[in-house]
Amino acid sequence: MPSTAHTYRIATIPGDGVGCEVVHAGCAVLDAAARVVGEDFTFEWTEFPWGSDHYGRTGRMMPDDGLETLKDFDGIYFGAVGWPGVPDHVSLWGLRLAICQGFDQWANVRPVVFHPGVTSPMRKADSADLDWVVVRENSEGEYAGLGGRNFSAREGGEVAIQSSLFTETGCERIMRFSFDLARTRDRKKVASVTKSNAQQYGMVLWDDVFRRVAADYPDVETESVLVDAMAARFVLNPESLSVVVASNLNADILSDLGSALAGSLGIAASANLNPERRYPSMFEPVHGSAPDITGRGVANPIGAVASGALMLDHLGHPEVADAVRAAIDATTAAGTLTKDLGGSATTDDVTSALVAALREPAGTSRSEAAAAR
Repeated sequence: MPSTAHTYRIATIPGDGVGCEVVHAGCAVLDAAARVVGEDFTFEWTEFPWGSDHYGRTGRMMPDDGLETLKDFDGIYFGAVGWPGVPDHVSLWGLRLAICQGFDQWANVRPVVFHPGVTSPMRKADSADLDWVVVRENSEGEYAGLGGRNFSAREGGEVAIQSSLFTETGCERIMRFSFDLARTRDRKKVASVTKSNAQQYGMVLWDDVFRRVAADYPDVETESVLVDAMAARFVLNPESLSVVVASNLNADILSDLGSALAGSLGIAASANLNPERRYPSMFEPVHGSAPDITGRGVANPIGAVASGALMLDHLGHPEVADAVRAAIDATTAAGTLTKDLGGSATTDDVTSALVAALREPAGTSRSEAAAAR
């Protein structure tokens, strides 16, 4: 009989450094998940060799028509960006941010997940069931890209202006997204991160919108916390967290802190979502391009694989996404860990273990995972 499986067209942009290694590993695991667990869909991967090498050849991180090329795909699977010799602001704004802003991917979801068998620097991670998610406003705020440099001819007198942009529309949509997400979780709570004591315009607007939106969600617990106090909360009282919503810069920093507390940036996943689905969303590990280990076959693919699970959620296959997450837990619990997690496994070792775990009748449950820590 002819196959009735749906095929998802996914654009892969491995980018720079270990991005190539982890994206290829992620594709292998996602193909296995679709084959073993999904059965009713497949992936068609189309790779685009954009990044710092492309910049070296053309002077651009991606072609002028890059967004037009990507717009009809069902999703984008991204690796990492950044390489010595290319200024970081050029590589970031020329590729990742160009896609995020060009496709209005305004919700950046970054779960903080503690896996069994992974050592956390926090003592309480061994006894508490820690699980929270950072929701980052991904379209404006401190990364709006407004400003400029001038007076470079003045000896020692050049001026640079970098302006943040906060709009009522931008604040409200990320907050409603966060409240809707909180309603799906065991603990229905949203903590808003602010710095309105010092940033008396943009962050006061942020606070005002948060209070107004919160009134529409009486079933969700709320609090507003200064960013410096929230950084301390991540370390000292993380069990109080469920959904944390923050501006572009604040969430960027806090989510990296959360991932480090969970064991390594190598396990951190993220989704850059256009929730209206007018444009494709993009899924990427949080870690960078890691030039120091590129080509050695030791990069941790878990962040990329977990980002693939977020893509499966977005495509409407939560059961397959859960199977991928269970395979990650089973792999780490078995001690198959890369060097960043204290192990000696290679990228291929972890990838093979993940694929093998998908073939098992059942993965490690979250309750079992908490007990194993």
